[in-house]
Amino acid sequence: MKLRTLSVVFLAAFISGCGLLGNKGGGGGSSRTTGWSYNNPETGDIPYQSGYQQEAGPGLIFIEGGTFTMGRVEQDVMYNWDNHPRRVTVASFYMDEAEVSNQDYLEYLHWLKRVYPGDTAKMNAALPDTNQWRDELAYNDPYIRNYLRHPAYADYPVVGVSWNQANDYSSWRTDRVNE
Repeated sequence: MKLRTLSVVFLAAFISGCGLLGNKGGGGGSSRTTGWSYNNPETGDIPYQSGYQQEAGPGLIFIEGGTFTMGRVEQDVMYNWDNHPRRVTVASFYMDEAEVSNQDYLEYLHWLKRVYPGDTAKMNAALPDTNQWRDELAYNDPYIRNYLRHPAYADYPVVGVSWNQANDYSSWRTDRVNE
């Protein structure tokens, strides 16, 4: 008797898990709120849009947001609890699938030169610091002169960009993708 009851319960759980008992949710069939059928003239022809896929911009990938615990979550033997754990929620966002290359940054510089032709201060503020390569007892002068603009380094990551320059580039990139 117990085996038969157990097998019936298992079979019912299996069938409902497979979705063979119908869609009672709110997918495309009926409303979870009222139970009325979507896109049916008899129940008021409530529209239901399905199949929407958000398109990513060129070279962007979608990073899904979520919630995590930031801070120390295990016991510190020295009892130094200066990093208290807290839950943080991060919204979903898009990010470049690769680091910004010299060619990408040169495209930004070209756009600045074309849109602000007489504003040399804006152009000079956007130029990366090529002295990043300078080091005592090292011969990096070819990098200082050639790294940003030489075609051999076009696909290499841009170097010497400050935080403000990176934010300006990101704003420009966002505006160009959303045009």
